[in-house]
Amino acid sequence: MTRPVDPRIAVVGATGVVGAMTLALLAARGYRNVRAFASYRSIGQIVSFGGDTRVVEHATPETLAAGDLDFALFSVGSRVSQELVPAVRDAGVVCIDKSSAFRLEPGIPLVVPEVNGDRAEQHEGIVANPNCCAIPLSSVLKPLHEAAGLAGVQVATYQSASGAGMRRMEWMRNLRPEEHDLAMDWTFDGVELEEETKLREETRKILELHELPISATCVRVPVLIGHAEAVWIELERPLSADVARRVLADTPGIQLEEFPTPRKASGNDGIFVGRIREDAGRLLLFLACDNLRKGAALNAIQIVELLMARRAIPA
Repeated sequence: MTRPVDPRIAVVGATGVVGAMTLALLAARGYRNVRAFASYRSIGQIVSFGGDTRVVEHATPETLAAGDLDFALFSVGSRVSQELVPAVRDAGVVCIDKSSAFRLEPGIPLVVPEVNGDRAEQHEGIVANPNCCAIPLSSVLKPLHEAAGLAGVQVATYQSASGAGMRRMEWMRNLRPEEHDLAMDWTFDGVELEEETKLREETRKILELHELPISATCVRVPVLIGHAEAVWIELERPLSADVARRVLADTPGIQLEEFPTPRKASGNDGIFVGRIREDAGRLLLFLACDNLRKGAALNAIQIVELLMARRAIPA
């Protein structure tokens, strides 16, 4: 297997909010052999790529499979991913998919590079990018589990408008303050929201703790960019707040902050963690993360870089 000097990368869903962030981060990290794809409605549209531009091409199974690509980064809905990804994979392209289409599929790695990067090497052409709240949550839980063992987790999320896409962001920008009541965009089955199910099951898969009790309550809040989470953690062995701070301070990708907020996290690559304290035998903390960067686009690019560094791509 040979590492490409300048990998040929397709960004699929390039006109969406995560696709635009993916293009911006690829340009900032020095990638140049990058093409932009989207639906037929966006064919010919010009999108920014650092100080340059790209012309949007039509994303079809045929055009992507014939595109002479090394990687395809998908930022589209689950239905579109299910249509496009298998055909592109079959053409020998490594697909990093940000939708929920393949995350819980057996045999498909669900990867946060700092948490379970080794799993990415086991791909058979598809690597799934986790939910924007599962990424920071698993990043925080993994080192604490290694230090003291996880016995149970409760989490409340406060998710920004950008998690629902560009249209929701524009809608919120045009609201008066008294109108900032963001409707849910998740389905409810009478027990829990689909977002809560995804957060629980994806975190279990990433950590490989398939029976770990996890309870989640997810809400959308009137914040433009940046998701936050309040986390209550039950541990198998005692772990003081001071030791937990030291453990997290030594964890790649985590930045300790006295009062993490979405505003502080917005525009940053790190996961901001703070308010670490003990209560009734549990460890409590609060985290914030830019959901468009580490929560989505950056994590996918880091998967690409991990695979290139380990030469875990087709020759």
